[in-house]
Amino acid sequence: MIQSRGASTANSTAVLAPFDASSRVARRRRSNWLPYLLALPILAYEAVFILYPIGQGIASSFTRTDVGRPVTFVGVANYQRMFTDLGFWVVVLHTLVYMAGVIGVSIGAGLAAALLFNRPFVGRVLARGLLTLPWSFPDVPTVLVFVWILNPQFGVMNVFARLLPWIQQNQRWLLNADLAMLSIVLISAWKAFPFYSLVILAALQGIPSERYEAARADGANALQLFRHIIIPGITPTLLLLVVLAAIFSFKQFTIIFLLGSDRDPGGAHLQHRVSVL
Repeated sequence: MIQSRGASTANSTAVLAPFDASSRVARRRRSNWLPYLLALPILAYEAVFILYPIGQGIASSFTRTDVGRPVTFVGVANYQRMFTDLGFWVVVLHTLVYMAGVIGVSIGAGLAAALLFNRPFVGRVLARGLLTLPWSFPDVPTVLVFVWILNPQFGVMNVFARLLPWIQQNQRWLLNADLAMLSIVLISAWKAFPFYSLVILAALQGIPSERYEAARADGANALQLFRHIIIPGITPTLLLLVVLAAIFSFKQFTIIFLLGSDRDPGGAHLQHRVSVL
């Protein structure tokens, strides 16, 4: 009797084993589809709002559209006209100068702020929170504030500028061709440097403290620590931030357009002086 029960149990187990295996395979197949289903809304958004406009823009660049007339295919004629236009290369030059200025000022200021906030002092947590305020401000309020600051008649920037012995009159910060680029670079860098500072600060805190202790034990000063410990430790982060800053500054339009709109009655708007692709 015992053997017959054992045999029946073994037979039932053998019969149920294929069903268990098939159910596990079915569950595994369903679970394999789950990541794709979760990513489907994002992929659909990217396709509709990013990929389709890019493709439509590329396709329309080979055509000519006139109001009231059908679209005509012109091939590479638009690109030939663009590359032979002197104004296009002026735009490219202004964009590269603006991009280089923003990268240098924003990452340099971010590095200085990160080195400062990496040291312990009273109120450091509050200071870190206040550091993020410029980055969190929307572009339009930022522009309104700096338009008032840089106003040639009553702006506070001229109050400080006239303290310098070689400046005798109010400066036209947004209208002077020599000051327009400097103004827009500093405003854009002020807006962006808190983000870079926080990223660099995280990289600084990832450097092991043993490296500092070993270097100090060997008699290294602050400059040597910065050169041989800090810079090698945050170089990958700095390279990443340079790439991000180049992308962000290259696609910047709102601040430049708003600062230049309707500021110059003579028509030499800032966006004509500091052109962005």
